[in-house]
This record gives sequence, structure tokens and C-alpha cells, in this order.
Amino acid sequence: MSVIPKLASSLGRRDEVPNQELARHIAANADQKAVEELVYNLSNKKKDIQHDCIKVLYEVGEIAPTMIASYAGQFLSLLQSKNNRLQWGGMTALHCLVHENPVFIYKSLPTIMEAAEKGSVITRDNAVNILIKLAEIDQYAETAYALIMEQLLSSPVNQLPMYAERVFPLTSNLDKAPFIQVLTERLNDLEKDSQRKRVQKVLKKVSKDKS
Repeated sequence: MSVIPKLASSLGRRDEVPNQELARHIAANADQKAVEELVYNLSNKKKDIQHDCIKVLYEVGEIAPTMIASYAGQFLSLLQSKNNRLQWGGMTALHCLVHENPVFIYKSLPTIMEAAEKGSVITRDNAVNILIKLAEIDQYAETAYALIMEQLLSSPVNQLPMYAERVFPLTSNLDKAPFIQVLTERLNDLEKDSQRKRVQKVLKKVSKDKS
């Protein structure tokens, strides 16, 4: 039975609850045929269907990444889509697959980082999340950490505190010095007190760990 009639747009719904429920059902039943149908419909002529399909796919990926792992190439191709929803949806799906297929993700970093630079805030957020997960894997840590520092240097000020907080745990195993340097350099870019306080709090923590 097709899963398309169960998508939010097919049900005339504007919320994501039907898509989330469908994803949980697919994952719970290991319904690989449903995943295949969703991937096929990423090129459906109706954009609402496309958007629902990528949503369900990355929701499945959050629960059962193995179920979407074989479609990593398709998700990567979405990063070059002119459809912003598909682009950041593809990046979100790839984020689910870092530990599932780190070799593919690592080799795809040029495409991933290009999309991060050109794409939406959500696209960039998920690219940074991908780098953080890669940095937790020994053989990719050095490269991923260096790319994270580049992102911290160039990220929008609204995102910087969140990125700093997410990256901080990595410093227990990686060189703290560049992290401290980058955050210190960017403090003057932060106009809001709330932003500065969040970054200063991270700096205090990492400096304390260093001592």
C-alpha cells in the first residue's frame, strides 16, 4: 500500500504530525519499501509531496539510520537543488548518516561545505552538526575540527553561540587553543549581551578545563 496518501499534504494538513507519525510507523515496521517509495517521490511533480517525503525520510533516519543509508548519494545530490526545503532536508538526512557511513560523508565534505556556504541557516546548522559528529571519529577529527574553526570564524552572529556550545565538548579530546582564539576574536562581533554572555560562558568553561 502506498504511503503517499498518508503524507501531511495528502491529508490536507499544514502541520508535520502526520509525517512524524508515518516516520515512526515506517521505522517500527522496518518498511523498506516505504522508504524506497519516499525516495522515488523526491522528484514528484508536486512540491508539497517532495517536501513531505524528505521530512519523513530524515525523521526515519533519526530513528533508524540504516534504513536510509543506501540513499546517501541521493541526499547528497539534493544539496545542489534550487528547492531550499529539499536542500536543507538532504543535509539533515546526511547528518543522520555520519556514524552509519563516515567514509562517504568525509569524501563528500567539499560538496557539503559548499552547500553550507551558499545555503540557508538550517543547511549550515546541519553541516556544522555533521562536522561535529565527524570530529568525534579519530581518523576524521583533525580535518573536521579545522573546518569547524572555519565555520566559527565565518558563521552569522546569531548562530555563533549555539555553535560554540555544541563544539565545546570536542575540546576535551582536541586542541583547545584554536577554539579559544576563534571565540575570543569573534566576541566583538556580538552586539547582543545575551549572545556575548553565552560565548563568554563557553570560553570560561574551556579555559578552566585548560588550566
